[in-house]
Amino acid sequence: MAGIYIVLAELTEPLDLQVRSGRIFYLEQGFYAYVGSALSGLDKRIGRHLKTRKKLFWHIDYLLDRAVVCNIISAETRQKEECFIARSLGQKLISIPGFGCSDCRCPSHLFFSKDLHVIDTHVSDILWKRGLKPLRLFNLHPSAC
Repeated sequence: MAGIYIVLAELTEPLDLQVRSGRIFYLEQGFYAYVGSALSGLDKRIGRHLKTRKKLFWHIDYLLDRAVVCNIISAETRQKEECFIARSLGQKLISIPGFGCSDCRCPSHLFFSKDLHVIDTHVSDILWKRGLKPLRLFNLHPSAC
């Protein structure tokens, strides 16, 4: 299956996150939405993000090594929707400049809010307006988020 996904994760404390390139991102305590795509193997990509033991490669790997995944919202599509969704979220939420967008011209693919419900609502609205049906994986970590 091909599609896009949005990982919703929580940081329970502020973090100076250093990634492979050496760049450091200051991240506040709160909730984050990361927008990604897999135009082949969506289930495998999501599965990789949910693994607790993996080689840290992408920016999101470094974040998920320290954050708790609350939920993942995905939508099946063969269209390249990732950057549209990221730019749309950037109009609604606080973006983390340069995170997760080294292979495109977007300002960011990571977005922040103190409120998980706010992120979830914006993601759902954007997907529905784009004609995409959001699918959720619920209760990934019922004790958190």
